Amino acid sequence: MQTYGLTVEKFLDHAAQWFGDTQIVEADAGQAVRRIGYGALRLRSNRLSGALRTLGLGFGDRIGTLAWNTQAHLETYYAAMGIGLVCHTLNPRLTPAHLATMINEAEDRVIVVASDLLPVLRDVLADCPEVAHVVVIDAPLPQGTPIGTHPARLWAYDDLLERHGVETLWGDFAETVAAGLCYTSGTTGRPKGVVYTHRSNYLHTLRALQADAMALTARDVLLLGVPMFHANGWGLPFAAPGAGTKLVLPGRMLDGASLARVMRDERVTIAVGVQTVWLGLVDHLERTGETLPDLERVLIGGSSCPEALIRRIEERLGVHVQTSWGMTELSPTGTISPPYPTAQSRGASGRPPLGVELKLTDAAGVTLARQRDTLGHLKVRGASVLDRYFKAQSDALDEEGFFDTGDLAMIDGEGNLTICGRAKDLIKSGGEWINPNEIEALIGMHPAVRHVAVIARADERWGERPVLIVETAEADVTPATLIALLRGKVADFWIPDQVAQIEAMPLAATGKIDKLRLNAELAAGTIPLTKVAR
Repeated sequence: MQTYGLTVEKFLDHAAQWFGDTQIVEADAGQAVRRIGYGALRLRSNRLSGALRTLGLGFGDRIGTLAWNTQAHLETYYAAMGIGLVCHTLNPRLTPAHLATMINEAEDRVIVVASDLLPVLRDVLADCPEVAHVVVIDAPLPQGTPIGTHPARLWAYDDLLERHGVETLWGDFAETVAAGLCYTSGTTGRPKGVVYTHRSNYLHTLRALQADAMALTARDVLLLGVPMFHANGWGLPFAAPGAGTKLVLPGRMLDGASLARVMRDERVTIAVGVQTVWLGLVDHLERTGETLPDLERVLIGGSSCPEALIRRIEERLGVHVQTSWGMTELSPTGTISPPYPTAQSRGASGRPPLGVELKLTDAAGVTLARQRDTLGHLKVRGASVLDRYFKAQSDALDEEGFFDTGDLAMIDGEGNLTICGRAKDLIKSGGEWINPNEIEALIGMHPAVRHVAVIARADERWGERPVLIVETAEADVTPATLIALLRGKVADFWIPDQVAQIEAMPLAATGKIDKLRLNAELAAGTIPLTKVAR
């Protein structure tokens, strides 16, 4: 058989040849501002590869991107990866200190930045002396435009492409070389870099396209509401051209009104994003009475989603909701529910597609003899699962090659995975363990609950006690009403003694609830607590 390298530029090559007129649409505040076919985008990306080489980038170098979901960001993905550069996506919602640490550790010498994020980059570059070039998307730059006191040379993206863009050979390297670099969110400790190879991205894409997974087709219109700076946009910048799917990139604005407009105008059939995105969209539609008649599926990931929100989405939009679980270290898809209704629990995240293996162990890492309907520590292996963090000195795997996710999980009789919480988040009260995730799932069934978190507070008598923190849509929801949802469904000692109702739940840069911040605010006494009777 032929040797055929599994390199990611082949997805765009395929789309350009067979779906050349299928559109990529970029929007701003819900209004389409750019349209381009896969064929034309491939030509621009390929010429951009040549332009990047004129900036002194060589094979294996990292190029940073600080950008939203836009045409230029997608072009940069393929321009960099197509010639063996490593596309290092940076999350603009992180602190300047975190961003500077990542840029320096990755040794980025070129940063591609959205024009509205240039002020953020100015703050970061003060601590990044090795960055030599900054390429600014969608902004004309007068000669000599400064970037603070940093000596980096500024380029306007389109000027760079026009002046130095040349056709360039793509993919003349092994499939095992690095293609992307993404850092973990840092919500559980110092951010760590995860390197994706061309082979891992290629196989992850094939996994995503399976019929019981994301199941994209050439008849679909996909709204990419998950940021391209997080785990390769869940691999969809590869999967969409691989399937010939029309791709809608919403830019920076992910508010309900902006999403509703572009989804309606572009006749979106599949929409992907974290739960906060869909919460805003449903709120908007319920307020305005607007509809999205073409929408068929919504795929939710990023954190556990309250059952009440899933019901609201399905009933309000008349769509099927797919839940999923994954991690940056998994490229990121681990499990996903199918694109059609089943009898599985709403709290479950589906089964692993072909190419992902799961196992449950005890706390010591010993594989449980019983793998179904029992709680265990979740470990994963597969062709798109991390083996070693960027610049780490040793692998992050057990003796069988499995990666420890840090999650507690159960697998039901049908093979559906339910994440039951982070092992480190378990609360030990009076020598007994309390699982916050189970409490959160029950509270999340209340239709007024928008976000819910359970965290530990120190207690002289019991060691730790759980505190319930909620954001609700209705002011008249009382702590007693919420606590009543738990009685008879969990052990009495699991029921929190204190409840906090806050205006807005703090979210981390990836859209997950920021429990580190909640713990800090609880310790500082800035969260008002109400005592409740158990």
